[in-house]
Amino acid sequence: MEYKSNRNVVYSCKYHVVWCPKYRRKVLVNGVDTRLKELIREVCEENRIEVIEMEIMPDHVHLLMEVDPQFGIHKAVKLIKGRTSRILRQEFSWLRSRLPSLWTNSYFVSTVGGAPLAVIKQYIENQKNV
Repeated sequence: MEYKSNRNVVYSCKYHVVWCPKYRRKVLVNGVDTRLKELIREVCEENRIEVIEMEIMPDHVHLLMEVDPQFGIHKAVKLIKGRTSRILRQEFSWLRSRLPSLWTNSYFVSTVGGAPLAVIKQYIENQKNV
C-alpha cells in the first residue's frame, strides 16, 4: 500500500464520489463533459488532490480521488462542484437557461477501504459500457 504525507500526517485516504446535475438532467454532453474533466483536474492539481479515476456520464459524475485528511473530503467536493458550476455555466450559456444551478446540493461519498482499489477503478472505467 502506498502512503502520502504532509507535515504531520501519513495517510491513505481514497474516496469514491458521485454527484449529479440538478434534476438529474442529462446535460454533461456536447463538450461539457470534456471541459468538466479539464476543470476537475485543474482544481485537484491546485489543491494537491490526486485524481485516480474519473468518468463523466450524461447525468452524473464518478470520481475516485485521494484527499489529505486535514484538507477534508467535503471541502474538496465543495471546491470542485463550486468552481466547475461557475465556469461551465459561463462557457455554456444553455446550462443557465435549463437549470437554476448546475449541481444538486448532495453527493455520494464512500471510502475505498474494503474493496481493492483495482476493482473500484475498473467499476468507474466501465461506467460508459453499462
